[in-house]
Amino acid sequence: MAEKTNLSIYTLRFYDKQGLLPFVSRNASGYRTFTEGDLHLLKTICCLKETGMKIADIRQYITYVMAGPRSIPQRQALLREHRQAIEVQQAAIQTNLKEIDRKLALYDAPNATHLVNQELAFVQHEKRANGLPNPFVLS
Repeated sequence: MAEKTNLSIYTLRFYDKQGLLPFVSRNASGYRTFTEGDLHLLKTICCLKETGMKIADIRQYITYVMAGPRSIPQRQALLREHRQAIEVQQAAIQTNLKEIDRKLALYDAPNATHLVNQELAFVQHEKRANGLPNPFVLS
């Protein structure tokens, strides 16, 4: 089953021990048997885990799923809160990507050496003006 889910057997066992797989039945030999529906729910678990949801919150989500349609409002609340957290992370990533792009543009510029030397001179001036040692080692 690990190959069908792209999860290691260890991950599946961990999820099972954490109470994330109560929907998975076992066959007469005691092996987990995943149905198509189980795989869809496992995909949701992986999505939540990969986007930073805590195991306890995933377990709560699965508890809601196991409770049936009456838990839809709780599921919505949990997923909306998680989505909001992801959007905050995504905004931070966008900001960081802009900074990386700004630096790449600087280093890609035809006069990159001159521009970097200007930045270095500015920083060194600031250090001197504030009575701080120069930490830059120039070769």
